[in-house]
Amino acid sequence: MNVGIVGLGLMGGSLGRALVRQGEHKVYALDVNPESMLKGEMMRAFDVELSEENAKELDIFIVATRPEYFKEICDKFIPKLKNGAVVTDFCGIKRDVVSLMNEYKNEYPELNFVGGHPMAGREFSGIEHSKVNLFDKASMILVPVHTDIFVMDEIKSFYLSLGFSEVVITDAENHDSMIAFTSQLCHIVSNAFIKNKTADKHFGYSAGSYKDLTRVARLDPDMWAGLMTKNSDKLLPELTELIGSLTEYKLALENNDQESLRQLLSDGNQRKLKIDIKNTKKV
Repeated sequence: MNVGIVGLGLMGGSLGRALVRQGEHKVYALDVNPESMLKGEMMRAFDVELSEENAKELDIFIVATRPEYFKEICDKFIPKLKNGAVVTDFCGIKRDVVSLMNEYKNEYPELNFVGGHPMAGREFSGIEHSKVNLFDKASMILVPVHTDIFVMDEIKSFYLSLGFSEVVITDAENHDSMIAFTSQLCHIVSNAFIKNKTADKHFGYSAGSYKDLTRVARLDPDMWAGLMTKNSDKLLPELTELIGSLTEYKLALENNDQESLRQLLSDGNQRKLKIDIKNTKKV
């Protein structure tokens, strides 16, 4: 297939590199930053620079940018795409993007629209931190908007061929609800935890638990603030529930109530075990 990628950051760059390495597709790419394009060329993240002229050759068009740039990019390229081409994205939230896709499908019914979100990443940003195997064993979430079952099968096969271990089909509402918990809340917890004054003194006293918890404290503040704000109606209830749970631990310690604390820890331990067993059975 001819694959077009707009946005050569961590995600778009990793996708392009994986596709070029695979050798079964021709990769067209574009980034507003000339330095990213130069790095992408050096790192073999694309074959041809994407333009409005050659966009007509694409079979699949992927917007790998922040969601606020999705409309501007699509307005420029969608009119140039051929009948049957697939328009998809790598944006971190789906309701805004899917809403725009629903508008586009009315004007361009000959195109296929499918929201997408790869569940992979790193604590670093930029194509210089891209990895050719970033998506290995990751989950790919797809939100069908306007496509038939045969095209969906082709898209699923496309992503599975790149190393994804599974493709999850959902809707935009459920996607944003789940991501609020599995991604955005985790980044808030990690980011808040590292602000503790004791963090400056942790060297020599920390092991895997500290490293695991603080890894995603390193992030792109502009990107994550935008994603969280746009998804605040889903994120706030999750954050509120967590704060309530933490308060229970705090009260147990304030009251020197070892039994209550033991029960809280036991409940969390059992909850983790049950979830792991449940997920293991799904594999």
